[in-house]
Amino acid sequence: MPSIKREKLGVALILIFTLAAVIGLASQDRISQDLAYHAFVDYRTIVAIPNFWNVLSNLPFLIVGLFGVYKLFITKNITIVSEMKTAYFLLFFGVTLVAFGSGYYHIVPSNQTLVWDRLPMTIAFMAMFSIIIAEFISIRIGQRLLWPLLISGVASVIYWHFTELQGVGDLRFYVFIQFFPMLAIPVILICFRSRFSHFKGYWLLISCYSLAKVFEHFDKDIYSFLGFTISGHSIKHMVAALGLYFLLRAYEHRKHVKSEKGKDMDINL
Repeated sequence: MPSIKREKLGVALILIFTLAAVIGLASQDRISQDLAYHAFVDYRTIVAIPNFWNVLSNLPFLIVGLFGVYKLFITKNITIVSEMKTAYFLLFFGVTLVAFGSGYYHIVPSNQTLVWDRLPMTIAFMAMFSIIIAEFISIRIGQRLLWPLLISGVASVIYWHFTELQGVGDLRFYVFIQFFPMLAIPVILICFRSRFSHFKGYWLLISCYSLAKVFEHFDKDIYSFLGFTISGHSIKHMVAALGLYFLLRAYEHRKHVKSEKGKDMDINL
């Protein structure tokens, strides 16, 4: 399929997914946080740290996040869209904060501490979404969407927390913010051309994220299968961080893709 037709198809699919997601969630009753979510199977206390492995397994996020900031500002040996440097920083900084936010949440799992788990995740996720838009669709659009996406992500967590405090918890806005990009990003990767090589790093990240969700879902079963040594939720953290490491490595090795005229490619919609 010619690239122009693929791009038009991509735009159409993204619009359809957006409309379907908004209508689908708006037609649903409010979604409150299930308190059973906080009942992780591995709650062992080790060296005075409750839920030890669920806490410690966040360490890879800290390592990858700091490593990314180091590569971005100190060694400067990752290839980025220079106009989006702030977004790359927020991606890695958000990943770094995930280690602290998720670690804090897992020490005392509750709706109140879950806020600090979700806030840094939305920062990292929305920053990455704007980066992908800039790399595959348009730098201008990626720049313009960065702050609205970040504000929307943070607002979705604040809105959920506020509604929970009022006794009418509603996760619908947060669900949209978290899962809509997982529909849109594969479409972008397939239908639009990257301005860089090694864009398969994004596919590796998506694969690891999806696998992490599987480990999260089968938390108890995996804990039992592995002889009560480590749970699926703890493995989830490590697999998700591994996906981010794969992406960082791709940033290190990729090169600019040239257009037929020898100029850096750009897509204008």
